[in-house]
This record gives sequence, structure tokens and C-alpha cells, in this order.
Amino acid sequence: MNHKKDVQIMIEGLDTPGKGNILLVDDTPDNLRVLSSILTKHGYHLRKALNGEMAITAAHALIPDLILMDINMPYMNGYEVCTALKQSEKTQNIPIIFISVLDDVLDKVKAFQVGGIDYITKPFQLEEVLARIENQLKIKRLQAELQEKNRILEEKNILLVQEIDHRKRAESDLQKANEKLQQLACIDGLTQVSNRRKFDEHLQQEWVRLGRQHNPLSLILCDIDYFKAYNDTYGHPAGDECLKQVAQAICQAVKRPADLVARYGGEEFAAILPHTNSTGALSVARKIQRQIQQLDIKHCASDVCDIVTISLGICTLIPTGQESIDALILSADKALYQAKQAGRNCYCTYLHQPEGEAFQCENYQYGFSKKMPD
Repeated sequence: MNHKKDVQIMIEGLDTPGKGNILLVDDTPDNLRVLSSILTKHGYHLRKALNGEMAITAAHALIPDLILMDINMPYMNGYEVCTALKQSEKTQNIPIIFISVLDDVLDKVKAFQVGGIDYITKPFQLEEVLARIENQLKIKRLQAELQEKNRILEEKNILLVQEIDHRKRAESDLQKANEKLQQLACIDGLTQVSNRRKFDEHLQQEWVRLGRQHNPLSLILCDIDYFKAYNDTYGHPAGDECLKQVAQAICQAVKRPADLVARYGGEEFAAILPHTNSTGALSVARKIQRQIQQLDIKHCASDVCDIVTISLGICTLIPTGQESIDALILSADKALYQAKQAGRNCYCTYLHQPEGEAFQCENYQYGFSKKMPD
């Protein structure tokens, strides 16, 4: 028998739409003719196979919507054919209804164990066969619709995940760009420390925060001594380099995360020191002056020293409703002025006393201390 020719013949004529494509498997030609005639009249497309090998070949050649299969067949019985089909990825989802004269419970149980979806006992009732076929085809259609909906939903979910991921990346890039812009807006272009705008914002934030906590806030204003004379003598490029080195030296002395070093204006710098009392601020001022002197930048035009030096003004306040940020800045500025009056190259602390303002001026290297009234 030429099985390939038989399969080709059985496949012909299946392009016409119908209720379903059914493969009949039975080694008795009369049984095939009866079922084929009945099901064809009810709108089903039929293919026929006389043995298990033909059934497996036909099922792989064109996947049927349903298989009606006898059990007692030569060479391969229905159980073996079903097992082979279920082991193939291509045919494992085809619903198989067994039609057999075997009516023992064990036969039926085995049919379901090997993968059968239903079991009809011969002799059968036509209405029962049609009802069971239509029921399985309906289930298959619903499963196909569900799989298609799931596929579409999965594709949409994939697209949604991709869109979410794209938006997250875009938001992240935008955030980074905004942070970079914000940083550029708050950084002094020459010295790379915070600029005056950032100084004002940070001081305001810390003033409010420490006011709620009733903790001290210290401010140090720094001014490079005779910087105009330095520019006139060495030129502006050298002056710019001097400003850069001084800014980094101050940063070396002011290291806490909450502290802020900013270029206050021109050759002036400022250090904001939250949670720092007057003793702590004095310690930081000494470190700043020591770092500046260790730079050992030559300054032959200075009237106070042959290297670049700075003067510092210090003020410490506990923010209250009776004080203001302006009072803190003004007091530090007054202390800076007194440091210059005391001969420069020193740090001066603003002292608020009952009898009035006073200033304590010192130099870490030479150790002098001079109390100056306002």
C-alpha cells in the first residue's frame, strides 16, 4: 500500500470552509464509510486512515481539529497511536475521541490515561457521536480563542513593558540631565565649588532646619589677602589658578557632608557649618588657614607675608525668631573686617556679649590673640 499517495488523496479538497476537519481512524472500511457519510452530511471535512501508521502520517501532514479512533487495530492499536501523537510536539494538542466495542472500565480508564479526551462505546447512537464531536470542537475553538487572546495580551504586555522601560530610561536620562543642569547652575565655573546661589539656598535650608532643632549654625567668611596686588603682579591667569587652589584647600579643611564651601564673590569664600558651635568653628578656621599656608603660593606684593594668606571672619548663632540670616552674615562680615584691621593673615570670631559686640582675633601659626571691641 502506498501510504504517501493515500495521504495525498485524503488531504485534497480540504480548503473549503466547514464545521471542522476530522480524521477517522479504523481498520474496518465499512465503519469508515458509515461515519464518513454521516459526518460529511453534517458539514464536517473527513479524512480516513485504515491503520495507526497512516493515522500518524496524516495527522502530521495536516493537523486535524479532532481524531475519532478505534482501539483494536493491527500493528498499532489505538492506545499506541494516541501515545505516539501525544509524544509529538506537533500533534500533542489534537483532541482524540476513542470509538470502540470495548466497554470495560479498565479499557476506558486506559484510554484517558494515554491522552484520550472522550470515549464512545460501539454500537453508538448518532446523536451522541454528533454531540460529543461538537462539544470537543467547541472546547477546542474556545481554547484556540483563549490562546489567541492570551497571545495578543502577551504581545501587548511585552509592548507595555518595553514602553515602561523606555519611559523609565527617558525619565532617568531627563533626571540626570536636570541634575547636571542643577549642578551646573549651583557650581562656580572657575573654582568648582558651590556658587553664591547655592550658598544662599543652603544657608536658608540649614537656618530653618537648625531653628527647629535649636542647634548652632556657624559661618566662616574668607578673603584672600591683597589679591588685587597678586593679580596686578602675576596676571589674571595666575590669579585664576590661585583661586582654584585656595578653594580646594578650604574644601580639604571642611569635609563633613552637611558642610558647604562656596565662592562668596571675587576672592571671597564662605563655609557653612551646621551643628557647629564657636569652638568647632574656630577649629575649622585654623585648619583652613593651615591648608592655605601649606599651599606656599608666592606673593611678593603682599604687605603681610611673602606667600598667599587669607583672613577669616567667624560667627556662630542658634537660629531663633529674634535673629535672622542677615544677622549671621553681617556678624561674620564684621569679624572678617576686624581680621583685616588686626593685620590680616588671621581669623577673627564675632562675640556677642551683654555689653556689646566684641571680636577675638588669632593666627594659628604665630599664636597671637587680640580682643578688639567694635
